[in-house]
Amino acid sequence: MKRQKNDANDAEAIAEAASRPTMRFVTTKTTEQQGQSMVLKTRDLLTGQRTQAINALRGHLAEHGIVAPKGPQHLPRLEKAVAENGERLPPEVTGLCQIFFDLIAGLSARIDALTRQLRQIARQDDVARRLMTMPGIGPVTAVSIAVLAAPPEMFSKGRDFAAWIGLAPRQHSTGGKTRLGKISKMGQRDLRRLLIIGAMSAIQAAQKRGGAPDGSWLARMLARKPKMLVAVALANKMARMAWAIMAHGGVYETPANA
Repeated sequence: MKRQKNDANDAEAIAEAASRPTMRFVTTKTTEQQGQSMVLKTRDLLTGQRTQAINALRGHLAEHGIVAPKGPQHLPRLEKAVAENGERLPPEVTGLCQIFFDLIAGLSARIDALTRQLRQIARQDDVARRLMTMPGIGPVTAVSIAVLAAPPEMFSKGRDFAAWIGLAPRQHSTGGKTRLGKISKMGQRDLRRLLIIGAMSAIQAAQKRGGAPDGSWLARMLARKPKMLVAVALANKMARMAWAIMAHGGVYETPANA
């Protein structure tokens, strides 16, 4: 029967879907892209493990009155505090802290090695080199876009590419009335996360320089919207610019009023 699942019905459904003019297909990655993708995913995995280890260590030491801010850059403060309070801490705690310190140091060394590898890949890849001319896009984000993004020819415009990443507003329209909500968060979440991080970095860099240029889009947005909302909007613009660079070539050029 048509409504039951079997090989014949599956084959017919696949053939029907393939004949649709609006159907999108997933392109097969090259062997080189698969290897680069593994480098990216391994680095993300190790970064997450390091964050877990640091947070676990901070939680354990907080019970003994030793507090430090988040982030691997503050780890030396914890090491110094453990050394200074070694006499009042139980011997089990000091021994386990050393295990944590060694674990985090090993993870950091591997993360740094993978980051250097990604920088080398970015220098050798033409698309990644051109993407890095954009503010807020470094080697990791550039390689991620070059490797993880769908081919630019799949999209007719940059807006479609931004929507594919999940940076466009969710639409719930009916009866001729357009209703837009928050970003859809559909699509490639790694690219979405990296672009938002890059947008935050670009905003912070502009603020350190004394603020965005007067009259620029960024200055107008920051004057009336929360910073995180502006970062998401900027990430959307960055996605569109990245598509233009991949689709039409060239490099990023700073607008006259930016």
